[in-house]
Amino acid sequence: MLRLAAASLAGTAIEFYDFFVYGTAAALVLGPLFFPAFSPAAGTLAAFVTFGVGFVARPLGSVLFGHIGDRRGRRPVLVGSLLLTGAATVAVGCVPTYESIGVAAPALLLVLRFLQGLGLGGEWGGAVLLTAEHAPAERRALWSSFPQVGPALGFLLANGVVLVLSATLSEAQFAQWGWRVPFWAAGVLAAVGLWLRSSLAESPSFLEIDDHARVPLAEVVRHHWRLVLLTAGALSVGYAIFYAVTTWSLAYATERLGVSRIVMLTCIMAAVVVKGALTPLAALLGDRYGRRPMCLVGCTAAAAWMFPTVYLLATGEPLLMFAGFLGALLAFVTMFGVIAAYLPELYEPRVRCTGAAVGYNLGGVLGGALTPIAATALAGHGGRVPWGVGAYLTGMALLSLGCFALLPETRPAAVVVAEPVMD
Repeated sequence: MLRLAAASLAGTAIEFYDFFVYGTAAALVLGPLFFPAFSPAAGTLAAFVTFGVGFVARPLGSVLFGHIGDRRGRRPVLVGSLLLTGAATVAVGCVPTYESIGVAAPALLLVLRFLQGLGLGGEWGGAVLLTAEHAPAERRALWSSFPQVGPALGFLLANGVVLVLSATLSEAQFAQWGWRVPFWAAGVLAAVGLWLRSSLAESPSFLEIDDHARVPLAEVVRHHWRLVLLTAGALSVGYAIFYAVTTWSLAYATERLGVSRIVMLTCIMAAVVVKGALTPLAALLGDRYGRRPMCLVGCTAAAAWMFPTVYLLATGEPLLMFAGFLGALLAFVTMFGVIAAYLPELYEPRVRCTGAAVGYNLGGVLGGALTPIAATALAGHGGRVPWGVGAYLTGMALLSLGCFALLPETRPAAVVVAEPVMD
């Protein structure tokens, strides 16, 4: 289990590195380089639109790779999704800017971002299911939390590279070629991920299926459509919180508040470190007390903390911004620490790869794709404190709270150990 969990963690870290490095670049440099005719705010908004395309592609990727996972096995999904995402990310680093090739530049960016999202849409389902279906029932949330730590590591790696480049290069050097380096590095990381995954065994739950679904998506839509919609709505606040903290706030603070890029990256990364470290703890609590109670607590905490988050961000003070980010991500991890066990348990094995992945990635469209765009637009109106963003995020939390309230509990019954009989 440890070797399997470690390989899944490394793979998700690499794939989410690819996805996150684009978000950081969109917040910092892609607007002026690929949309120079726009004002700075409009250029950032346009860059966030290309960022959102990746989320729109993720449900399509979950359908494509979910079909493979339910028909051919979870293991092929891990290899195919990693290859696609890695190749698309390297290619982003090679796209000429608008100054060189005109409108073809943002068009290429859009296509490659779509391919990134397509690959990542398959990654989560394959990695999580392979771990969850190997894990013992009484510790399924704990073992399944390993691939859930991967996004935090991927984010830290992506932003760590950008932070080093920002500290060592001039603004002109970073804008000219430095922003491309993190994308090129994805090729090396993809090769490492493929090596780690080459020896993984197929899921026992998949091998036990006698009658595989002919068209998994059709079965999911016919028999589980309500479950898919509820899980998408339930997960949307997690995506909204994460990308508001890691993507939108970076652009807002550097452009509107004049906070340096290095300070913002440091504050965000410090909060993500704590979030990643506490993911297994949240999973342990999920094994002890149940998946649904943890999600309800996390949503409630998120609804209570979104207005303080935007207020602390607007101060521009590093410690206060860190406190706001940390509170938001603690609410996030309370929910997402158990999601890798919760979602697979909601679906039967024959359509589990498709159902769980589609629900998860539709939540990404609702929360991840729209949040940076909506927050950027809302923050453009009003005073220094973006109260509209706080209201938007609070509304997302209440939506998710209602969806989680309608979902059932899935935690397996606790294992009862008999007392020894004394003669």
